[in-house]
Amino acid sequence: MTTPRPDPKRWLVLLAVMLAFLPVVLDMTILHVAVPSLTQALRASSTEVLWIIDIYPLLMAGLLVPMGTLSDRVGNRRILLGGLVVFAAASAFAAFAQSPAQLIAARVVLALGGAMIMPCVLGLIRKTFEDPGERAMALGLWGTVGAAGAAMGPVIGGALLEHFWWGAVFLINVPVMLVVAPACFLLLPRAERVSPGPWPLGQALLLIAGMIAVVYGIKAGFGAKHPPVVTGAVLAGGAALLAIFVRQQLRAAAPMLDLSLLSHPAILAGLMMALVASGALAGVELTLAQELQFVLGKTPLEAGLFMVPIMAAAAVGGPIAGWLSNRFGLRLVAALSLAMAALSLLFLAYQDFNDPGWHVPAVLALLGLTLSIGLTASSIAIMGAVEAEDGGAAGSLEATGYELGTGLGITVFGVFMASTFAGAIEMPAELPSDLAAAASRSIGDAYIVAAGLPENQGAALIAAGKAAFSQTHAVLLTSAAAVIMALAGAVWITLAGHRPSANAATH
Repeated sequence: MTTPRPDPKRWLVLLAVMLAFLPVVLDMTILHVAVPSLTQALRASSTEVLWIIDIYPLLMAGLLVPMGTLSDRVGNRRILLGGLVVFAAASAFAAFAQSPAQLIAARVVLALGGAMIMPCVLGLIRKTFEDPGERAMALGLWGTVGAAGAAMGPVIGGALLEHFWWGAVFLINVPVMLVVAPACFLLLPRAERVSPGPWPLGQALLLIAGMIAVVYGIKAGFGAKHPPVVTGAVLAGGAALLAIFVRQQLRAAAPMLDLSLLSHPAILAGLMMALVASGALAGVELTLAQELQFVLGKTPLEAGLFMVPIMAAAAVGGPIAGWLSNRFGLRLVAALSLAMAALSLLFLAYQDFNDPGWHVPAVLALLGLTLSIGLTASSIAIMGAVEAEDGGAAGSLEATGYELGTGLGITVFGVFMASTFAGAIEMPAELPSDLAAAASRSIGDAYIVAAGLPENQGAALIAAGKAAFSQTHAVLLTSAAAVIMALAGAVWITLAGHRPSANAATH
């Protein structure tokens, strides 16, 4: 079969979609350094803070597959441009939220905009780059922009919080969109290959409802906020909806999600990497952001600068992953990079961040580099295993792994952190029991309670909170290291029969 002639504007198209992806990434990491500020400004409880952070990736996880398949039906360009508009409007709404409930609602709309953007970016890259070598480099450059956005997020957020209120971390998305949307409108090709057939709205709603119910049930179960009977009923209902969805997909002539994709070892390995590694990374970043500000007393800008090595190093991991995968094969690159990331986390678990020296920033950089290589390898695996017209569906499946992993990672780390904190904190003897119960929920709650106490009592409570939070450091990072090391082994086994040259572009 004759190889299609490459699009002469393909690198400009890549530039446009990378610009579109940038605000979505900025929104994820900017918020981490703003958590202490918005917690106290909105007087948000630990549960409300988790929902403010978590609702975005968890809801997006339910929306990505429907939006990815919709983009395959009507065109990536239309859905992408619509998503940019929705994302900009939701960012403005979030910036001026007056309560935790309003901010959570704004994050729901942000999730819709992000879900429209993310699968289109990967789908357009898959449609534009037919050559496997060029595609690997394009995905590497895409990963670079994602990591660079993540690296800039804490620094930009910290700088904004030095001079403005917490809402500025959302408002910054609006001027970014004023540049990105016109660039995408002008650069993206108007003519696209699309998949035939209608978009099954009923299947989309079924998937969204089932996934959200399952995720909410998992959150409620971890948090022990509801009786086990209620949690079990929610989980069972969500699982039943997903089972009906799967049955429909297997019987449909033109399914929304081609479940046969999951039988491909490269796609299965890619999804495992996306789910577990992104979850561990999100949990570690959130833990660091809170420890640096609440415990070590750093400003948001100082906290952002402290975390730059992990994200800046990740910015160069994308192109390196593309080159290494082409040269040494996906299996070795993916498994080895994840194993090195696990060892980096294990080292960091027993370091004093109050006196980091040179070795802590160096290992943070190694962690960012190796995780970036592993995650970019997952993109190469997934997008190289499908035909170009199915790129949106495959991209949405991969992005679902990222977002679901991020959401569950934040949930698990947040709940684990809260339970460890509650067990470790030693309350001042004179503190009333109701205030002690409130302060034991999280270090943010301890600061809120301390603000209403006499100076001596407040200082004693904050000191107890800092000591308790520090005790979680080694346990959290060691647990993340164990999970990623197990993932490295699973990826090595799953990709045992994978051959780099076997991908859809050669069909």
